[in-house]
Amino acid sequence: MNLELITKQVVELSREVGDFIRQERKNFDHERVEQKNGFNDLVSYVDKEAEEKFVNALRKIVPEAGFIAEEGTAEPAQEYNWVIDPIDGTTNFLHNLPIYSTSVALIKKKQLLSGVVYEINADECFHAHQEGDAYLNENVINVSAIKNLKEGLLATGFPYHGELQMDKFMDMFQYFMANSHGVRRLGSAAADLVYVACGRLEGFYEFNLNPWDIAAGALIVRQAGGEVTDFSGTDNFLFSGEIFASNQHIHVETLKVLKQMWT
Repeated sequence: MNLELITKQVVELSREVGDFIRQERKNFDHERVEQKNGFNDLVSYVDKEAEEKFVNALRKIVPEAGFIAEEGTAEPAQEYNWVIDPIDGTTNFLHNLPIYSTSVALIKKKQLLSGVVYEINADECFHAHQEGDAYLNENVINVSAIKNLKEGLLATGFPYHGELQMDKFMDMFQYFMANSHGVRRLGSAAADLVYVACGRLEGFYEFNLNPWDIAAGALIVRQAGGEVTDFSGTDNFLFSGEIFASNQHIHVETLKVLKQMWT
């Protein structure tokens, strides 16, 4: 399997789908917005049509692969799967507020092979595959060199569900606000991750996430020299719902706090 070629094809496709999303945003029909699993869990016709475009094209790139996709357009396979979020940051998109992204990853069982995140408004395409560097457009990127938490800038997100854990999560938020340069909430986990990868952020943590939120971004962080685990420090972040991504330097220090406050 030629991961370099596959990634290049997905970059081109992501830009095409991104152009479609950008055009649809100009004349967006707010009457065609639906609630999925809760008041703030929203989906639009643009999400669904964008996912269909991805699925139809990706079937040709790796025909044997199935799909793990947010809007359920297609079924997963046993070995290879595309993991797709057609618009990561749908609420931002609905309010015409940057940031929102497309996110596409190829996995083999739980192994990350290729990932592409396209941040539409900034026209920034982040991409990587398992055998190479991480890129922003055509430039190699690396995580930051900040060596301690107190000098770092973090990002997080507030989940739509998981109210029983919210008190612990807010305690963590308060701690990091007081012991770093601050915590940002951008509204797109895919963007949060690639911003760690290119050194704009030192770390990103969140819980109650799905594989399509994080698969592509997590691979890009790793190929940019960063570290990605769950809150316990294990490699089970893709399907556990918990993720902590950072540069190498602050990971141990910050993970210690996450472990203490989350358990």
